[in-house]
Amino acid sequence: MTTPDYGAAFLHWRNQAKSWHSYTRHRFVESLADGSLPKDAFLHYLKQDYVFLIHFSRAWALAIVKADTLSEMTTAAATVNALVNEEMKLHIGICAEAGIDIQALEAEEERPENLAYTRYVLEAGYSGDLLDLLAALGPCVFGYGEIGLYTHKNCSSENYREWIDTYAGTEYQDLCKSVGELLDNALRRRLGDDFSKTPRFVQLSERFATATRLEVGFWEMGLHP
Repeated sequence: MTTPDYGAAFLHWRNQAKSWHSYTRHRFVESLADGSLPKDAFLHYLKQDYVFLIHFSRAWALAIVKADTLSEMTTAAATVNALVNEEMKLHIGICAEAGIDIQALEAEEERPENLAYTRYVLEAGYSGDLLDLLAALGPCVFGYGEIGLYTHKNCSSENYREWIDTYAGTEYQDLCKSVGELLDNALRRRLGDDFSKTPRFVQLSERFATATRLEVGFWEMGLHP
């Protein structure tokens, strides 16, 4: 599968993150594609990811605060809307079909792997600027876009088709491209056109790589309900 076009910065960071393949081709991902993932593991993951998305939405709301331009604020606000009103709706719907209501989702105890990842992202936003926050947010947004395309291409079962189609679908793929454009423009605005050659970009690459490793840990958690 060719690398999806989510912008210049994504391509740089993706190629430099040693854990990227471990994340986007994780056993959890492969099991979604071939339908062999146990249902209890999938539902456990969805419940934890619901908790994750609450914090992730707050982090994207923080991006509005950190933004310098209306364009940056608009993309961040649209991403919050997509998370709260679309992606979380997917989790609620699938869980409801399995007999897990919204009260159970909201009462879900946050696993340590989940807590480590979400607090890392939020800390990046609280202590850093918009670039720090976007670097920490990037692996989830872009990674799920790539995973959606990969699982859709390699899907051999209908077991998790709804989940796969959501992240492979036009709406989510357009979101990835919008965030990629936001990231590239934010880097050019703050670091110049040759942003990839600056020391700051190297630091941001390391933040992206750290968040990618935390994504691997999240998948590992998903395999062990």
